[in-house]
Amino acid sequence: MMRPSLRQSIIRINRLSDLSGLSGPKFSDYGLLVLLAVIFGGSFVLTSVSVHEIPVIVVVTTRLAIAAAILYGAMVMAKQSLPKFGPIWWVIAAAALLGSAAPFFLISWAQETVDAGLAAILMAVMPLVTLVLAHMFTQDEKLNFVKVVGFLFGVFGVVVLIGFEKLGTLGDDAVRQYALIGAAICYAGNAVITKKLLGIPRRAAATALVGTACLMVLPACFLFGEIPEITPSNMAIISTIGLAIFPTAIGTLLIFEIVDRQGAAFLSQINFLVPIAGVIWGILLLSEKLPANAWLALIIILVGVVIARLKFNPFNKSAPKGAIKDKS
Repeated sequence: MMRPSLRQSIIRINRLSDLSGLSGPKFSDYGLLVLLAVIFGGSFVLTSVSVHEIPVIVVVTTRLAIAAAILYGAMVMAKQSLPKFGPIWWVIAAAALLGSAAPFFLISWAQETVDAGLAAILMAVMPLVTLVLAHMFTQDEKLNFVKVVGFLFGVFGVVVLIGFEKLGTLGDDAVRQYALIGAAICYAGNAVITKKLLGIPRRAAATALVGTACLMVLPACFLFGEIPEITPSNMAIISTIGLAIFPTAIGTLLIFEIVDRQGAAFLSQINFLVPIAGVIWGILLLSEKLPANAWLALIIILVGVVIARLKFNPFNKSAPKGAIKDKS
């Protein structure tokens, strides 16, 4: 039998090898990550174009319907099938509401007046909100001093962006910015819920989520969409179809591909890239000019995300600096 001390040494060596990057991300993995960030960042521009000519609920429903059809085809090609009816569908419904139906509507409605770049910056608070929700609803992702500091940076960045004088007001512009924060909260809640769906084949899970979200918004589309009166330009139609194809369908499949290759932790780095990509798309395609406070807010929020990802916790004295705990 292997002596405990020798066994522990081998475990530590193996873990150090994992950290050294011997099997770390390849250039192609980073390429996929950047591509996904560019696609997600571009969604704010596509949304901005669409909602100025097409009712918000019609944009959201069309986006989900086309994406669901694409994902269904991908699921069939992978020889997967939807989960059998049972309790898991309550989880799917919650994830569909928080991950697609509600945030898509809130973002689209907000972008009727809020610039694409500002929307991308406000959505950057999502990973910070996730920290709080994970602390409340999970047992293994509790807040610590460093995470709290990162979260406070994010809150301060939002305050800088919205403006101190608007925080207590309910003007149209402020309400729509709060709607974007609400969408970020929805995405954060979805990040916690979808952990319960890890046992479902991923293309089947994506199809179930997007399809369910489409069914959720479909009645509202027929009731309030005023479809017969819509006369959108070709650009608005192309933008809406683009929303369905790129950030919704292809984006979802890219997420699964990246997670398969390098895991969720690697994917989380996209939170640094999406707001930057959104700002750049807004400047290049819509000629948006962000005010100085928006640039400052972007920096503050991203600093908060960086801090929240740090592993160092000054109040954790259970192990010396640099030590690797043996949990075997």
